[in-house]
Amino acid sequence: MRAALIDARQGLRLRRRRTLLTALGIALAAAMLSSALVVGEGLGYGFDRAARASDLPDVIVRFNSQPASLVAQHITALPDIAAFTVRNQATGVPISFGDHASSSASVELVGPGRRGYAIVSGRQMSDTRFGEVVLERGLAQAWGVKLGDEVSVGNLNELRVVGFSEAPDNVSYPLAVPRVYMSESAMAARFGPDPNDSVNEAMIWLRDPRYVSEVLAQARATSYGLQGVRFVTRSGVRVLLDQAAGIVIDLLVALSLIALVTAGVMLAASARAEIQRRLGGIGIRRAVGAGRGYVAGAHALEAVLVAAPAATIGAVAGVLATYGPSGRLETLLNEPPPGTALLLPLAAGWLVAVAVPALAATWPAWRASGRPAVSLLGGAELRGGRASPPRLAARAPGLTALGARLVGARRARLAATVAMLGMSAGFVLLLLSLASALQTLETDPAALGKRYQLTAQLPASQAREVLKVPGVQAAAPRYEDYAADSFSLGETIDVIAYAGDHTKFEAPPLVDGSRLRGPAQAEVGAGLADALGVSPGSTLALAMPSGTELRLRVAGVVSSLDHDGRVAYIPAAAMLRADPAAPAEIAVRLRDGADVASVTAGLAAIGAAPSPTGGATARGKPLVDVLRSLLRAIAIVDGLVCLYALVQACALTVSERRRTVAVLRACGAGSQAVARLLCGAAAMLVVPAAVLGIGLERLVLGPALSRLAASYATLPLSAGFFEIAVLVTGLVVAALIAVLWVTRQVGREGVVTGLAAP
Repeated sequence: MRAALIDARQGLRLRRRRTLLTALGIALAAAMLSSALVVGEGLGYGFDRAARASDLPDVIVRFNSQPASLVAQHITALPDIAAFTVRNQATGVPISFGDHASSSASVELVGPGRRGYAIVSGRQMSDTRFGEVVLERGLAQAWGVKLGDEVSVGNLNELRVVGFSEAPDNVSYPLAVPRVYMSESAMAARFGPDPNDSVNEAMIWLRDPRYVSEVLAQARATSYGLQGVRFVTRSGVRVLLDQAAGIVIDLLVALSLIALVTAGVMLAASARAEIQRRLGGIGIRRAVGAGRGYVAGAHALEAVLVAAPAATIGAVAGVLATYGPSGRLETLLNEPPPGTALLLPLAAGWLVAVAVPALAATWPAWRASGRPAVSLLGGAELRGGRASPPRLAARAPGLTALGARLVGARRARLAATVAMLGMSAGFVLLLLSLASALQTLETDPAALGKRYQLTAQLPASQAREVLKVPGVQAAAPRYEDYAADSFSLGETIDVIAYAGDHTKFEAPPLVDGSRLRGPAQAEVGAGLADALGVSPGSTLALAMPSGTELRLRVAGVVSSLDHDGRVAYIPAAAMLRADPAAPAEIAVRLRDGADVASVTAGLAAIGAAPSPTGGATARGKPLVDVLRSLLRAIAIVDGLVCLYALVQACALTVSERRRTVAVLRACGAGSQAVARLLCGAAAMLVVPAAVLGIGLERLVLGPALSRLAASYATLPLSAGFFEIAVLVTGLVVAALIAVLWVTRQVGREGVVTGLAAP
């Protein structure tokens, strides 16, 4: 063992440059693998960690203010109740800290019992001492609030922050409104108890969460006396989070596998070429009595000596590249980071990154050492015969063609390398398309089928007055409320209604059926259709916040990204009949070429509070920024994998054809001629890889990710001209870097040494 270790160290000293190239490939594969593990562990299990830490209730019920005794009476009548807590939640409360302010904070007065959130830093506020608050962690990070700082909430100033909380029942600020927790008993001690003892929120924990549907059905039947009832279940909370996390996780896992396979293929080819160079040395060892196990063990130790530090560096780099963006994403989702739970997956990934190159080096050495010593001393090939010597051509096209022929001589390796490069290129193209799609969805409401540019916070009766504002083409009341499915009260539905043809203002693509025409018809989003199993002709039963049930016939299914595709378009008359107090605003469509600023000023002059129409991610710009950071890190590592594959392929070509290159140099060819030769070799890899990558993205990866990212809507991710141009440019630049690097290495070897190569 000691002798094998000495041989391994000596081999590394003699082959420092090739060792560095091998280490680079291992480090890149380990970096991609560790990146996938960081994001996969963080997002894949983040909700479960947050739910356990915060003691997330099985059902959250929100309603109009009612006496706590009445609410408790309704809840205690339900079956399978383990515990419940009622509290009062005030919305639209002003909050400020330093230069930061918001007028839409949610303040929850926490009483005795289970709280439904976790303290991630600091402590819980005192129940006896007034003036202490707990802020949501995302709000604290966004505003730079530290423990001990003072904030203003409503008319209350100098409230000291004593803790930061995390509750996964909703996303964090700035994706949602700021959330603040205060002690109910401390407030009562300071200002006196609420004479009405009113509450508007209840959290319910069940003995067996499997019976949540039955409990909701019973709650629906016994909710008389309560108005504006809305149910949120634990399973409903995690739907959107799981889908968003699944996109990133699946993308990273696929890229990690490609990087690992690419590194494995290139390392195996490199090991085979290295064994071919060492056949004489292996033959000498076999001739003096060294066994096959010794020879294979020495090569395995040499591979491990390279792979262990390289995999460590790569794993650390992958963690550093993705842990920050992943942690910010988890904060926005109100989920804790994995912490020490990452150690075991990272250790397993490190072992894989070390084992793959070790096996790639051991197997060729084991096979070679099994041949007769005389054959090894003669430098015989491991398999197959040598290709016929290529003709020396003086012209550049001839050298380029020769380089292509040299690469093509190893057909199996060529196919494997092109396949790996093509898949990596396809994923890079997919990342570029996804980034463009995020940009479009964030900034362009028309991508969602929205044809109005502004909304005015005015009563529906003032729509005619809005039409008189210069630049306005059309204006109509837009009603929007949240309802539940009567048969599955945990399914929340975003209900949108217009008095006339809604396609003048919102026209999401129709994927099945027809547009609604009658007063008892509805169009549903594809996400809602999938969740409820409805189709054109089915009955949609909506449990409105008013307590009234509204039944409509489904006329068509539309593709919508709003509210996770769980939307329903219905006639305004039907909504107002079921819920006369439904929230309303006026949708404003502008004339072509109208100045938005002028129209906004005109609307403000008549007392409106105009606001621009946002895209699918308009409120979630921080989330989009974090996703872009992750995509950027992934694309960089994937691009480096492509660069490594090209460098390794060119280096292997030169290594296996040292005599050919030496003959060229002996005949007077300089570094430019060698570069032209390598350009042909690189082109033989890059051109088919680019074609494969483009076809793979447009035909397979783009449609697959469209279904994964938005199975509830049509999200086209086919690469356009710009993305393809960026990909091709990147491949060309990578090929040129590979050619220049390998050409420089070739120039360092003497011609005589190359001619004497086996």
